[in-house]
Amino acid sequence: MAVVDVKNLSGKNVGQMDLPDSVFGAKINPNLLHETVRWYQASMRAGTHKTKGRGEVSGSGRKLWKQKGTGRARVGSIRSSIWRKGGTVHGPVPRSYAYRLPRKMFLGALRSALSAKLADQKLTVVDDWQLESHKTKAFREVLERLDGETKTTLLVEVIENRNLELASRNLEGVKLVAPHLLQPYDLLRHDRLVLSKDAALRLGTTLGPRSARPASEEMVTIEAATPVAKPKAAKPAAKKKAAPAKKASAKKPAAKKKGKK
Repeated sequence: MAVVDVKNLSGKNVGQMDLPDSVFGAKINPNLLHETVRWYQASMRAGTHKTKGRGEVSGSGRKLWKQKGTGRARVGSIRSSIWRKGGTVHGPVPRSYAYRLPRKMFLGALRSALSAKLADQKLTVVDDWQLESHKTKAFREVLERLDGETKTTLLVEVIENRNLELASRNLEGVKLVAPHLLQPYDLLRHDRLVLSKDAALRLGTTLGPRSARPASEEMVTIEAATPVAKPKAAKPAAKKKAAPAKKASAKKPAAKKKGKK
């Protein structure tokens, strides 16, 4: 790990800090930095350019002269693109120039830019930004004590610091950002990088490799318990339905025997 000095606002060393090599000692990739800068500048383009086409310029739609018999070239409209003050053909229209950059490329460029700052000895770690005032003049004196020769400075702070925000926003060439908003373009554009101690720890944690699972930890597989079949409850005995009583057939009255006369 790289060891850097930690300074206070008076410019004196108050300790040392270890920076992980995976973030601040990575291999510098110029091609990756170039591609990331192109992506950032493309996303910052306004894209509000516009020219008027044939249907948008002023002018009548009347045919200027008849098609044949004049000896002149045929023409249909005064708004034609070959005429003065005519419409523009295939001119620019408002659009977005932004495109997607893979996250691995962005993180790799960020590590390269941080490593380049540390290799060039243009990285400063500050113990804490405890400013007594929000005045710009007092903050300019602090920056001169830290590094008076630098014209452009990039400040990175984790927590919200109102005095630091107010004191730095009026200084030309000084920019304040949070660690999660840090861009490789800002690191390359500014000459000096000033990190707070908490910001350096945050960058070393978030940009570093993910911690692997320790080898001693064993994977325990929990098998699902076999469900015990519940005994089926005995069905209640079905009640026997009484057989319907047969209707007694009505007996026909016996026929009267006819007596002999």
